[in-house]
Amino acid sequence: MIATLAEVGGVVTYLQALLPTVVERMDVTVAAYGDGPLVEAARASGARYVPLRHVRRPLSPWRDLFGLLELYRLCREIRPDIIHVNSSKAGILGRIAAALARVPIRIFSVHGWAFRTQHPTWLFLLADRVVEPLTTLTICVSSRDRDDGIAKRTCRPDRSIVILNGVPVPPELPERAVSREPTIVSVGRLKAPKDFLTFVRALGLLGGDSFRGVIVGDGPDRALVEDELDQLGLRTKVELLGERRDGPALLRSSDIFVLATRSESMPMSVLEAMAAGLPVVVSDVGGLPEVVADERTGLLVPPGDPAALASALARLIEDRELRVALGARGLERARTTFSVERCRREHLDAYRGLLEARELPAWSP
Repeated sequence: MIATLAEVGGVVTYLQALLPTVVERMDVTVAAYGDGPLVEAARASGARYVPLRHVRRPLSPWRDLFGLLELYRLCREIRPDIIHVNSSKAGILGRIAAALARVPIRIFSVHGWAFRTQHPTWLFLLADRVVEPLTTLTICVSSRDRDDGIAKRTCRPDRSIVILNGVPVPPELPERAVSREPTIVSVGRLKAPKDFLTFVRALGLLGGDSFRGVIVGDGPDRALVEDELDQLGLRTKVELLGERRDGPALLRSSDIFVLATRSESMPMSVLEAMAAGLPVVVSDVGGLPEVVADERTGLLVPPGDPAALASALARLIEDRELRVALGARGLERARTTFSVERCRREHLDAYRGLLEARELPAWSP
């Protein structure tokens, strides 16, 4: 399993969920750049972890060439039956390296197509089209991603499937305490396409004594967010907590979850909020309408619209019964549709089917 970065994020959360079950049945090596929770998750599960030196997010012709050679050497050393690559940079370099090293099964998981969010978009679109013939199976985490990929010729109908993300859902949740000032939490990397400026501007439209705000995450847009908080006089109302490892506890201590974004696939943060019983307010983009049933399990708002987001938040702040109802239905949807057990089972079925089709003996029931 290969990812571009080992840092906190949706791709790493996805791999953390899969690793314990896959390691029970196969010999697994995990590779990524940098330090972070993926390193700990790989070692805790019993998988081998290989730190990458050259596979990084920014485009760099020479470094990317060294990254390709690095992944090729890794494939030649391990000689895996399956390579499962995640994220755009590792997905492109990894599939080329695996094809050159004659790895028989090459899987790419799409966590949002790079040609929708990365610049230059034409280059990522071209790259995804070039490596598509090298791909045995494309796993999309939302139907929207699969439809976009087929339309843009970055995946094929007969070699792509949808496996919805999954998160652990506790059997029971403690009753949430009643707060005079509901806590509104947002989690994510402070970088586009996440739109924390719209979130902050929406908070600025609410009554100053009606809420407490929390932002969990870090990234290159942190200074912009801090400046906006200062301009709106919200520094005493909104906490910037940076990256945290105690996400479940933070969600349990909150009352409303928000994800403002310009583009999205199927973010783990929203699923985790639903699994914590929180009502969610999210931008109506990408795969989010597949997660949130508007007015039933949460609220959908237009992207980039602080007034619409503020209006949705005001409803939830004023109506505790609505918060409880949306949170309860969201929790049930997380339990029935987005469970980690279902996600793991469907991935194992995909691996097994591909191995059996090629009569490879690497599968342990």
